[in-house]
Amino acid sequence: MIVVRDLEELRDTLRGSCLTIGNFDGVHKGHQKLLARTRIRAEANGHESVAVTFDPHPLRVLTGGSTPPFITLTEQKVELIERQGVDICVLLRFTREMAALEPEEFVRRYLVDGLNMKYMVIGYDYAFGKGRRGNYELLAALGAQHGFQVERVNPYMYGGAVVSSTRIRDMVRAGRVWEAQPLLGRFYTVRGTVEHGQGRGGRLLGFPTANLRLVDELYPAGGVYACWATHKLVTRPAVVNIGTNPTFGEHALSVEVHILDFDRDIYGDDLRVQFVQRLRSERKFNGPQELVTQITRDCELARTILASSQAQP
Repeated sequence: MIVVRDLEELRDTLRGSCLTIGNFDGVHKGHQKLLARTRIRAEANGHESVAVTFDPHPLRVLTGGSTPPFITLTEQKVELIERQGVDICVLLRFTREMAALEPEEFVRRYLVDGLNMKYMVIGYDYAFGKGRRGNYELLAALGAQHGFQVERVNPYMYGGAVVSSTRIRDMVRAGRVWEAQPLLGRFYTVRGTVEHGQGRGGRLLGFPTANLRLVDELYPAGGVYACWATHKLVTRPAVVNIGTNPTFGEHALSVEVHILDFDRDIYGDDLRVQFVQRLRSERKFNGPQELVTQITRDCELARTILASSQAQP
């Protein structure tokens, strides 16, 4: 997949594009439905399939940065879009000037002139442009004017409700990571850099942990989770604690990853964690030995869960 940030990179190279457009936060099953339809229509018509998204996220620009954390950061979003088999991902730089454009101007400048759009696939509730006037009806009228077709795709439903980024975000924040998996089509994943912690995991408790530094990412509710941890392309079972270590009287939030049957120095390395199932909430224990006993049980339960065919990464 080709990734571009400047439409000039594609000037006079597209024989015609079939595209879909959106924020694609999470690249969940609803987004995957749009991307699949875009790819299919492009192949049928001999066009390039294109996913158009924005960086930074429009809400970050329009609200001055005071937004909830997003399900996927840009790098991960691009990787997930690539998995859907589209030819090109366009990362448009979102600005207040772009937000102020009338939808007619946005379509002409970016989609028709910039991407030689011949076919457009949109979600059931898609709207864009100044005052969010850019809806299906307006796009259909613009298509007649500029020579492109518009297809509106019905929402992806699961459990009797529409799959949306907001629904998934609420699930993750509540620790319901197992329930989020069918909506995402994968286990909820975070990435971070391993940094030094208090050093008591291996030294005091006998369970070495990789302390994960997350930057601007959504993380599940505090508690203990059965997870998969991937380090340098190797994925291993893990138990992850998110919380403040109340047994030791701490207050700062930490994400501590104990990779089962693994004890290597990986400080400074990147680590990816897939959250499979919440085991319990975090609580205060009457000293280190009681905590060690509980961690041992957590590890045993995590092994059992992760051995299930439904829990495979």
